[in-house]
Amino acid sequence: MRKIVVIGAGKIGSTVAGLLAGGGDYEVKVVDRSAEALKGLDPRVLTAELAIDDPTALTPALKGAFAVVNAAPYQLTTVVARAAKTAGAHYLDLTEDVAASRVVRDLAKDAKTAFIPQCGLAPGFITIAAWDLCKHFEELHDVRLRVGALPRYPSNALNYNLTWSTDGVINEYCEPCEAIVEGKLREVPALEECEEFALDGVTYEAFNTSGGLGTLCQTLAGKVRNLNYRTIRYPGHAAIMKALLNDLGLRNRRPLLKDILENAVPATLQDVVIVFVTVSGLKDGRLMQETYVNKIYAQAVGGEMKSAIQITTAGAACAVLDLLATGALPQTGFIRQEDIALSLVLGNRFGRFYAGDTQQLPALAAE
Repeated sequence: MRKIVVIGAGKIGSTVAGLLAGGGDYEVKVVDRSAEALKGLDPRVLTAELAIDDPTALTPALKGAFAVVNAAPYQLTTVVARAAKTAGAHYLDLTEDVAASRVVRDLAKDAKTAFIPQCGLAPGFITIAAWDLCKHFEELHDVRLRVGALPRYPSNALNYNLTWSTDGVINEYCEPCEAIVEGKLREVPALEECEEFALDGVTYEAFNTSGGLGTLCQTLAGKVRNLNYRTIRYPGHAAIMKALLNDLGLRNRRPLLKDILENAVPATLQDVVIVFVTVSGLKDGRLMQETYVNKIYAQAVGGEMKSAIQITTAGAACAVLDLLATGALPQTGFIRQEDIALSLVLGNRFGRFYAGDTQQLPALAAE
Protein backbone atom coordinates (compact mmCIF):
# COMPACT_ATOMS: atom_id res chain seq x y z
CA MET A 1 0.00 0.00 0.00
CA ARG A 2 1.76 3.14 -1.20
CA LYS A 3 1.04 6.21 0.91
CA ILE A 4 -0.51 9.12 -0.95
CA VAL A 5 -1.17 12.55 0.52
CA VAL A 6 -3.84 14.68 -1.18
CA ILE A 7 -3.65 18.38 -0.38
CA GLY A 8 -7.08 20.00 -0.37
CA ALA A 9 -10.48 18.52 0.46
CA GLY A 10 -12.47 20.47 -2.11
CA LYS A 11 -14.45 19.17 -5.09
CA ILE A 12 -11.45 17.74 -6.90
CA GLY A 13 -9.30 16.71 -3.92
CA SER A 14 -12.13 14.70 -2.38
CA THR A 15 -12.76 12.95 -5.70
CA VAL A 16 -9.07 12.12 -6.15
CA ALA A 17 -8.98 10.67 -2.63
CA GLY A 18 -12.12 8.61 -3.17
CA LEU A 19 -10.90 7.16 -6.46
CA LEU A 20 -7.50 6.22 -5.08
CA ALA A 21 -8.94 4.72 -1.91
CA GLY A 22 -11.43 2.74 -3.97
CA GLY A 23 -8.67 1.32 -6.15
CA GLY A 24 -7.32 -0.74 -3.26
CA ASP A 25 -3.62 -0.08 -3.84
CA TYR A 26 -3.11 3.16 -1.94
CA GLU A 27 -3.31 4.39 1.63
CA VAL A 28 -4.73 7.87 1.20
CA LYS A 29 -4.56 10.83 3.56
CA VAL A 30 -6.20 14.17 2.83
CA VAL A 31 -4.74 17.31 4.38
CA ASP A 32 -6.76 20.52 4.62
CA ARG A 33 -6.98 23.51 6.94
CA SER A 34 -10.78 23.18 7.15
CA ALA A 35 -12.13 20.61 9.60
CA GLU A 36 -15.55 21.04 7.99
CA ALA A 37 -14.23 20.11 4.53
CA LEU A 38 -12.60 16.95 5.92
CA LYS A 39 -15.83 15.64 7.46
CA GLY A 40 -17.54 14.50 4.29
CA LEU A 41 -14.73 12.42 2.82
CA ASP A 42 -14.74 8.73 1.91
CA PRO A 43 -14.52 6.77 5.20
CA ARG A 44 -11.53 4.82 3.84
CA VAL A 45 -9.50 8.04 3.70
CA LEU A 46 -7.33 9.31 6.56
CA THR A 47 -7.48 13.03 7.34
CA ALA A 48 -5.29 15.70 8.90
CA GLU A 49 -6.28 19.27 9.70
CA LEU A 50 -3.37 21.68 9.42
CA ALA A 51 -2.28 24.95 7.81
CA ILE A 52 -1.38 23.91 4.28
CA ASP A 53 0.02 27.37 3.57
CA ASP A 54 2.65 26.89 6.31
CA PRO A 55 5.69 24.89 5.10
CA THR A 56 6.82 24.13 8.66
CA ALA A 57 3.49 22.47 9.37
CA LEU A 58 3.00 20.86 5.96
CA THR A 59 6.41 19.29 5.30
CA PRO A 60 6.35 16.84 8.26
CA ALA A 61 2.90 15.64 7.16
CA LEU A 62 4.38 14.63 3.79
CA LYS A 63 7.27 12.58 5.17
CA GLY A 64 7.08 8.93 4.14
CA ALA A 65 4.58 9.55 1.35
CA PHE A 66 5.16 7.99 -2.05
CA ALA A 67 3.48 10.94 -3.72
CA VAL A 68 1.68 14.21 -3.04
CA VAL A 69 -1.30 15.18 -5.17
CA ASN A 70 -1.84 18.93 -4.84
CA ALA A 71 -5.51 19.87 -5.23
CA ALA A 72 -5.23 23.09 -3.23
CA PRO A 73 -5.99 26.54 -4.69
CA TYR A 74 -3.48 27.67 -7.30
CA GLN A 75 -2.04 30.29 -4.93
CA LEU A 76 -0.55 27.46 -2.82
CA THR A 77 1.07 25.53 -5.68
CA THR A 78 4.64 26.59 -4.97
CA VAL A 79 4.31 26.13 -1.20
CA VAL A 80 3.11 22.54 -1.58
CA ALA A 81 5.65 21.74 -4.31
CA ARG A 82 8.55 22.91 -2.16
CA ALA A 83 7.26 20.94 0.82
CA ALA A 84 6.97 17.78 -1.31
CA LYS A 85 10.53 18.19 -2.52
CA THR A 86 11.84 18.65 1.02
CA ALA A 87 9.89 15.58 2.15
CA GLY A 88 11.26 13.47 -0.72
CA ALA A 89 7.87 12.65 -2.26
CA HIS A 90 6.80 12.59 -5.89
CA TYR A 91 4.72 15.63 -6.75
CA LEU A 92 1.62 16.01 -8.95
CA ASP A 93 -0.74 18.97 -9.26
CA LEU A 94 -3.71 20.25 -11.24
CA THR A 95 -2.76 23.88 -11.61
CA GLU A 96 -3.39 25.97 -14.71
CA ASP A 97 -1.39 28.88 -13.31
CA VAL A 98 1.51 29.55 -15.66
CA ALA A 99 3.78 31.34 -13.18
CA ALA A 100 3.42 28.61 -10.55
CA SER A 101 4.12 25.89 -13.10
CA ARG A 102 7.40 27.59 -14.04
CA VAL A 103 8.48 27.46 -10.39
CA VAL A 104 7.59 23.75 -10.23
CA ARG A 105 9.70 23.15 -13.34
CA ASP A 106 12.66 24.82 -11.67
CA LEU A 107 12.18 22.76 -8.50
CA ALA A 108 12.32 19.58 -10.58
CA LYS A 109 15.76 20.28 -12.05
CA ASP A 110 17.76 18.66 -9.26
CA ALA A 111 14.95 16.66 -7.66
CA LYS A 112 15.37 13.01 -6.73
CA THR A 113 11.67 12.44 -7.27
CA ALA A 114 9.29 13.09 -10.15
CA PHE A 115 7.53 16.44 -10.57
CA ILE A 116 4.43 16.22 -12.77
CA PRO A 117 2.42 19.45 -12.73
CA GLN A 118 -0.76 20.16 -14.71
CA CYS A 119 -2.22 16.65 -14.44
CA GLY A 120 -5.89 17.56 -14.68
CA LEU A 121 -8.16 18.15 -17.65
CA ALA A 122 -6.69 21.32 -19.20
CA PRO A 123 -3.80 21.39 -18.95
CA GLY A 124 -3.43 17.67 -18.58
CA PHE A 125 -5.52 15.27 -20.62
CA ILE A 126 -6.09 17.83 -23.38
CA THR A 127 -2.31 18.17 -23.77
CA ILE A 128 -1.86 14.41 -23.94
CA ALA A 129 -4.59 14.08 -26.59
CA ALA A 130 -3.20 16.96 -28.65
CA TRP A 131 0.34 15.58 -28.59
CA ASP A 132 -0.93 12.17 -29.70
CA LEU A 133 -2.48 13.78 -32.78
CA CYS A 134 0.61 15.89 -33.44
CA LYS A 135 2.74 12.75 -33.74
CA HIS A 136 0.69 11.68 -36.78
CA PHE A 137 2.04 14.57 -38.89
CA GLU A 138 5.41 15.10 -40.53
CA GLU A 139 4.85 18.89 -40.58
CA LEU A 140 2.49 20.80 -38.27
CA HIS A 141 0.50 23.84 -39.34
CA ASP A 142 -2.26 24.54 -36.80
CA VAL A 143 -2.95 22.97 -33.40
CA ARG A 144 -6.14 24.09 -31.66
CA LEU A 145 -7.17 22.93 -28.19
CA ARG A 146 -10.70 23.60 -26.92
CA VAL A 147 -12.12 22.46 -23.56
CA GLY A 148 -15.22 23.39 -21.61
CA ALA A 149 -17.03 22.26 -18.46
CA LEU A 150 -20.61 23.35 -19.10
CA PRO A 151 -23.97 23.00 -17.36
CA ARG A 152 -26.27 20.73 -19.32
CA TYR A 153 -29.22 22.97 -18.50
CA PRO A 154 -28.07 26.63 -18.44
CA SER A 155 -30.69 28.98 -17.01
CA ASN A 156 -29.05 32.35 -16.37
CA ALA A 157 -27.59 35.20 -18.43
CA LEU A 158 -24.06 33.84 -18.00
CA ASN A 159 -25.21 30.49 -19.41
CA TYR A 160 -22.98 29.00 -16.74
CA ASN A 161 -22.99 27.23 -13.38
CA LEU A 162 -20.09 26.82 -10.98
CA THR A 163 -18.64 23.36 -11.37
CA TRP A 164 -15.11 23.77 -9.97
CA SER A 165 -12.80 26.29 -8.31
CA THR A 166 -14.12 29.86 -8.57
CA ASP A 167 -10.59 31.15 -7.93
CA GLY A 168 -9.35 29.04 -10.83
CA VAL A 169 -12.02 30.32 -13.23
CA ILE A 170 -11.27 33.95 -12.37
CA ASN A 171 -7.53 33.39 -12.71
CA GLU A 172 -7.77 31.86 -16.17
CA TYR A 173 -10.07 34.71 -17.28
CA CYS A 174 -7.56 37.36 -16.11
CA GLU A 175 -4.02 36.15 -16.74
CA PRO A 176 -2.19 36.39 -20.10
CA CYS A 177 -2.42 33.36 -22.35
CA GLU A 178 0.48 31.67 -24.10
CA ALA A 179 0.12 30.95 -27.81
CA ILE A 180 2.16 30.50 -30.97
CA VAL A 181 1.04 32.89 -33.72
CA GLU A 182 2.59 32.61 -37.18
CA GLY A 183 5.49 30.69 -35.70
CA LYS A 184 6.23 33.13 -32.85
CA LEU A 185 5.65 32.57 -29.13
CA ARG A 186 3.32 35.28 -27.83
CA GLU A 187 1.15 36.24 -24.90
CA VAL A 188 -2.43 37.03 -25.91
CA PRO A 189 -5.15 38.54 -23.69
CA ALA A 190 -7.74 36.35 -21.97
CA LEU A 191 -11.39 36.50 -23.09
CA GLU A 192 -10.37 37.70 -26.57
CA GLU A 193 -10.45 36.09 -30.05
CA CYS A 194 -13.93 34.73 -29.40
CA GLU A 195 -15.11 32.23 -32.01
CA GLU A 196 -18.30 30.23 -32.50
CA PHE A 197 -18.66 26.63 -33.60
CA ALA A 198 -21.32 23.93 -33.56
CA LEU A 199 -21.03 20.40 -32.22
CA ASP A 200 -23.87 17.86 -32.36
CA GLY A 201 -26.28 20.64 -33.27
CA VAL A 202 -25.38 22.88 -30.30
CA THR A 203 -23.69 26.27 -30.79
CA TYR A 204 -20.77 27.16 -28.53
CA GLU A 205 -18.28 30.00 -28.22
CA ALA A 206 -14.60 29.64 -27.37
CA PHE A 207 -12.16 32.32 -26.24
CA ASN A 208 -8.61 32.67 -24.93
CA THR A 209 -7.99 31.61 -21.33
CA SER A 210 -4.74 31.17 -19.46
CA GLY A 211 -2.84 28.00 -18.70
CA GLY A 212 -4.55 25.36 -20.82
CA LEU A 213 -1.55 24.59 -23.05
CA GLY A 214 0.76 23.45 -20.28
CA THR A 215 4.23 23.08 -21.77
CA LEU A 216 3.09 22.66 -25.39
CA CYS A 217 4.32 26.11 -26.42
CA GLN A 218 7.86 25.20 -25.42
CA THR A 219 7.60 21.71 -26.90
CA LEU A 220 6.27 22.92 -30.26
CA ALA A 221 8.32 26.11 -30.56
CA GLY A 222 9.72 26.25 -34.10
CA LYS A 223 7.60 23.25 -35.14
CA VAL A 224 4.09 24.69 -35.62
CA ARG A 225 2.60 27.71 -37.36
CA ASN A 226 -0.25 28.37 -34.91
CA LEU A 227 -1.01 26.90 -31.49
CA ASN A 228 -3.73 28.11 -29.14
CA TYR A 229 -6.02 27.09 -26.32
CA ARG A 230 -9.56 28.39 -25.75
CA THR A 231 -12.25 27.66 -23.20
CA ILE A 232 -15.67 26.57 -24.45
CA ARG A 233 -18.82 28.26 -23.15
CA TYR A 234 -22.34 28.89 -24.41
CA PRO A 235 -22.70 32.08 -26.52
CA GLY A 236 -22.81 35.36 -24.61
CA HIS A 237 -20.72 34.30 -21.63
CA ALA A 238 -17.50 36.02 -22.69
CA ALA A 239 -19.18 39.40 -23.27
CA ILE A 240 -20.68 39.47 -19.76
CA MET A 241 -17.42 38.39 -18.12
CA LYS A 242 -15.52 41.10 -20.03
CA ALA A 243 -17.98 43.69 -18.74
CA LEU A 244 -17.52 42.49 -15.16
CA LEU A 245 -13.74 42.22 -15.31
CA ASN A 246 -12.88 45.19 -17.51
CA ASP A 247 -15.71 47.73 -17.46
CA LEU A 248 -16.49 47.29 -13.75
CA GLY A 249 -12.84 46.75 -12.83
CA LEU A 250 -13.41 43.50 -10.95
CA ARG A 251 -10.19 41.98 -12.32
CA ASN A 252 -8.52 44.17 -9.70
CA ARG A 253 -10.99 43.08 -6.99
CA ARG A 254 -10.97 39.32 -7.37
CA PRO A 255 -12.21 38.49 -3.83
CA LEU A 256 -15.27 40.64 -4.49
CA LEU A 257 -15.92 38.96 -7.85
CA LYS A 258 -15.56 35.54 -6.22
CA ASP A 259 -18.08 36.51 -3.55
CA ILE A 260 -20.53 37.77 -6.18
CA LEU A 261 -20.26 34.64 -8.32
CA GLU A 262 -20.52 32.17 -5.44
CA ASN A 263 -23.58 33.92 -4.03
CA ALA A 264 -25.36 34.49 -7.34
CA VAL A 265 -24.40 31.60 -9.64
CA PRO A 266 -25.56 28.19 -8.42
CA ALA A 267 -23.30 25.17 -8.54
CA THR A 268 -24.44 22.05 -10.39
CA LEU A 269 -23.52 18.40 -10.74
CA GLN A 270 -25.43 18.14 -14.04
CA ASP A 271 -22.62 19.11 -16.37
CA VAL A 272 -20.77 17.96 -19.46
CA VAL A 273 -17.08 18.24 -20.29
CA ILE A 274 -16.21 18.78 -23.95
CA VAL A 275 -12.72 18.01 -25.24
CA PHE A 276 -12.12 19.21 -28.80
CA VAL A 277 -8.66 19.10 -30.43
CA THR A 278 -7.94 19.85 -34.09
CA VAL A 279 -4.53 19.42 -35.74
CA SER A 280 -3.70 20.17 -39.37
CA GLY A 281 -0.49 19.76 -41.33
CA LEU A 282 1.26 17.58 -43.85
CA LYS A 283 0.94 13.79 -43.93
CA ASP A 284 2.64 11.98 -46.78
CA GLY A 285 2.98 15.35 -48.50
CA ARG A 286 -0.75 16.12 -48.34
CA LEU A 287 -2.49 18.79 -46.26
CA MET A 288 -4.60 16.85 -43.77
CA GLN A 289 -6.57 17.46 -40.59
CA GLU A 290 -7.33 15.19 -37.63
CA THR A 291 -9.74 15.88 -34.80
CA TYR A 292 -10.24 14.37 -31.35
CA VAL A 293 -13.67 15.00 -29.80
CA ASN A 294 -14.97 13.65 -26.53
CA LYS A 295 -17.94 14.39 -24.28
CA ILE A 296 -17.97 13.18 -20.69
CA TYR A 297 -21.04 13.48 -18.49
CA ALA A 298 -21.63 13.53 -14.74
CA GLN A 299 -22.04 10.05 -13.28
CA ALA A 300 -22.15 8.09 -10.04
CA VAL A 301 -18.82 7.16 -8.47
CA GLY A 302 -18.92 4.84 -5.48
CA GLY A 303 -22.64 5.45 -5.16
CA GLU A 304 -22.24 9.24 -5.09
CA MET A 305 -22.98 11.58 -7.97
CA LYS A 306 -19.92 13.42 -9.25
CA SER A 307 -19.81 16.19 -11.83
CA ALA A 308 -18.08 15.67 -15.15
CA ILE A 309 -15.38 18.20 -14.27
CA GLN A 310 -14.69 16.33 -11.02
CA ILE A 311 -14.27 12.93 -12.62
CA THR A 312 -12.30 14.14 -15.66
CA THR A 313 -9.89 16.23 -13.59
CA ALA A 314 -9.49 13.69 -10.79
CA GLY A 315 -9.47 10.72 -13.17
CA ALA A 316 -6.63 12.17 -15.20
CA ALA A 317 -4.54 12.89 -12.10
CA CYS A 318 -5.18 9.42 -10.67
CA ALA A 319 -4.26 7.79 -13.97
CA VAL A 320 -0.93 9.65 -14.08
CA LEU A 321 -0.22 8.69 -10.47
CA ASP A 322 -1.05 5.05 -11.26
CA LEU A 323 1.35 5.12 -14.22
CA LEU A 324 4.05 6.62 -12.01
CA ALA A 325 3.51 3.96 -9.33
CA THR A 326 3.75 1.11 -11.83
CA GLY A 327 7.00 2.42 -13.33
CA ALA A 328 5.49 3.44 -16.66
CA LEU A 329 6.81 6.99 -16.15
CA PRO A 330 10.27 8.29 -15.17
CA GLN A 331 10.84 8.40 -11.43
CA THR A 332 12.87 11.61 -11.27
CA GLY A 333 12.86 15.13 -12.69
CA PHE A 334 10.29 17.15 -14.60
CA ILE A 335 7.71 15.18 -16.58
CA ARG A 336 5.62 16.95 -19.20
CA GLN A 337 2.11 15.85 -20.06
CA GLU A 338 3.46 15.28 -23.58
CA ASP A 339 5.69 12.56 -22.13
CA ILE A 340 2.61 10.49 -21.24
CA ALA A 341 1.11 8.30 -23.95
CA LEU A 342 -2.62 8.70 -24.61
CA SER A 343 -2.98 4.93 -24.94
CA LEU A 344 -1.58 4.45 -21.42
CA VAL A 345 -4.06 6.93 -19.96
CA LEU A 346 -7.07 5.46 -21.78
CA GLY A 347 -5.98 1.96 -20.82
CA ASN A 348 -5.63 2.85 -17.17
CA ARG A 349 -8.39 2.01 -14.69
CA PHE A 350 -8.85 5.69 -13.79
CA GLY A 351 -8.31 7.05 -17.29
CA ARG A 352 -11.21 4.98 -18.54
CA PHE A 353 -13.54 7.84 -17.67
CA TYR A 354 -12.26 9.29 -20.95
CA ALA A 355 -12.58 6.00 -22.79
CA GLY A 356 -16.29 5.72 -22.11
CA ASP A 357 -15.86 2.43 -20.23
CA THR A 358 -16.45 2.83 -16.50
CA GLN A 359 -17.28 -0.79 -15.83
CA GLN A 360 -13.66 -1.65 -15.07
CA LEU A 361 -13.14 1.08 -12.49
CA PRO A 362 -12.83 -0.48 -9.01
CA ALA A 363 -13.73 2.85 -7.42
CA LEU A 364 -17.20 2.64 -8.91
CA ALA A 365 -18.11 -0.32 -6.71
CA ALA A 366 -19.90 0.85 -3.57
CA GLU A 367 -18.52 -0.55 -0.35
